[in-house]
Amino acid sequence: MDNRQAIGSWLSGPRAAAEDMGADFGYPGQQLGLPKEGPGSVARFGRRLGAVAIDWFGCQVIAYGLIARGDMTATGNWTLGLFVTLAVLTVGTVGFTPGKRILGLRVISENGGRLGFGRVVLRTLLLALVVPAVIWDRDARGLHDRLSRAVQVRI
Repeated sequence: MDNRQAIGSWLSGPRAAAEDMGADFGYPGQQLGLPKEGPGSVARFGRRLGAVAIDWFGCQVIAYGLIARGDMTATGNWTLGLFVTLAVLTVGTVGFTPGKRILGLRVISENGGRLGFGRVVLRTLLLALVVPAVIWDRDARGLHDRLSRAVQVRI
């Protein structure tokens, strides 16, 4: 291996280097038995981020206009509280938040059923911490989904 190959493998990351050596990682969701594309496939990052942004914006509007009445200091805390409450209630009952529904997503258990209430609470609290949501596994699931044994799929 010459220096250019070594530098190229380092720049492209460990996954690309492993694939160059013959490793097959498959597609996101393959290990969970989910389809590659279409309904039931693992939701992609852009849609998931968009759904969170829609939900956060809605909670922020409610907090700013109805609860905190323009007090910017209180708005942030109320927004987080409303976001957690919204996520627990909606994901725990129907499997999606308003933002997820708008973008065609649903949260399900790894085995394909509904996510239990305790796991919904765990998932939501980890999501509120942000850091677990940005650490992914090879199925493109955040740590908050992995620890709660959940997966976000397209409807």
